[in-house]
Amino acid sequence: MSDIAVEYVQQTTDGTWRIVDSRVSLDSVVYAYWDGKSPEAIAEEFPTLCSEYIYGAIAFYLRNKRKIDDYLSQQSRQWEQLQRSSETQHGPLLDRIRASKAPRPGTDVSP
Repeated sequence: MSDIAVEYVQQTTDGTWRIVDSRVSLDSVVYAYWDGKSPEAIAEEFPTLCSEYIYGAIAFYLRNKRKIDDYLSQQSRQWEQLQRSSETQHGPLLDRIRASKAPRPGTDVSP
């Protein structure tokens, strides 16, 4: 049996958390875990990750639950602020895009 410790999660220089040797965020794995997905189901969503790294990421989350929950709350607040800022700054453009995608009166949208 190997005594080498393996790290499955690392914090980047900008403060975000990633699964080691991937571009997959810890956020993605944790949200899938919260949704009740098994590590094997998560691996199907993120084929660049093997089950070992997913189990390791979940174990990391559980061991550091308070810290990661705080981080995820902060990320959520930042995302909401970005959405509000974008809506304020680009509202008229977004309204035109939404209107162009909306079904026109009198058109059938069924397949």
